[in-house]
Amino acid sequence: MKKKPMRTLLFLCLFAVAGTLGIAQQDPKIGVINSQEVLEKSAEGKRVIARLQEKDKSNQGALTKIDEEIRQLETRINTQRLTLSEDALYNMSADLQRKQTERKRVAEDASRDFQDMQMKLFNKIQSELIPIIEAMGKEKGIDLVLDLARSGAVYFNPAIDLTPEVIRRYDASKAAPPAK
Repeated sequence: MKKKPMRTLLFLCLFAVAGTLGIAQQDPKIGVINSQEVLEKSAEGKRVIARLQEKDKSNQGALTKIDEEIRQLETRINTQRLTLSEDALYNMSADLQRKQTERKRVAEDASRDFQDMQMKLFNKIQSELIPIIEAMGKEKGIDLVLDLARSGAVYFNPAIDLTPEVIRRYDASKAAPPAK
């Protein structure tokens, strides 16, 4: 049982020594980007955020409409409770339950649709950014590019921040070609 941890420890030590030897021969160059900043400041990112906000606004509008219908049914039931027949009161209560169920389903569907749309749009942007970042890395001789939004980095030297140039190149890649 103790052989497995020892092997793992030995392997890690060998890996660390090999890595140290490689680093001693050449200092690695590291760059960082902030994908959240790219999303917020690039023209395409702003369009995506606007589309998501519009979708959310539309979803909220649909829910508000159903909420108003529920509120009206509740008001009718409360104000007419004493004057309605038992069957009419039962039917209105059943209508209220159906509306509440409909609201729950609409909210769940809207949430799922919004998340799907968000994932699709963010993945599209990411797939468009990766070639730009890779090309910049090759041009500048960078060995590793980290995403600050996902890395958990506490500190970095601003001199290695590639975000502004990534935004500029991304915007340029999305710009319409000049008219002929």
